[in-house]
Amino acid sequence: MKIRNGGPEDVPDLLALLDGAVAWLAGQGRTGQWGDQPFSTLPARVEHVEKYGREPFLMRLAVDDEGRTVGACVLSEDRGQYIPAVDERELYVRNLVTDRTRKGSGIGAALIADALDEARRRGIGLLRVDCYGGNDRKLVGQYRALGFTETESFEVEQPNGVWVGQVLEIRL
Repeated sequence: MKIRNGGPEDVPDLLALLDGAVAWLAGQGRTGQWGDQPFSTLPARVEHVEKYGREPFLMRLAVDDEGRTVGACVLSEDRGQYIPAVDERELYVRNLVTDRTRKGSGIGAALIADALDEARRRGIGLLRVDCYGGNDRKLVGQYRALGFTETESFEVEQPNGVWVGQVLEIRL
């Protein structure tokens, strides 16, 4: 596996990874994070993901030996709109997704290690991420296993209820 920069031409691969993650979560009855509809079928989500292929975002893709995209990490120095601000420069993981058929193969860990390298390259001492913090908090646990520490939680009002989020960080 290698990690490379992505761009607008890689958005379909990112959407496919997200669609796979939604199907995997829905198959487990865990629809609180992203619902049960594929990203690629929802115009607002497609438009949002298309932005990840352009500045100011840095899309990093994990690619297997056959050239297939098996993971993606989207980075930015800007946090999402619902995320509490910090008083220092940060690199923010705006999206992290891996091929669910390769669960446990270290793709997510490799992408986070790459994000830490990017933060160091930029002279940034803080890497943050937010994730779904509701229900069983399994995703929070996965980020903790990758070296992140929980900081604050937040809530976002959605048409179908409150979405509970958790911010985590790694200090370099």
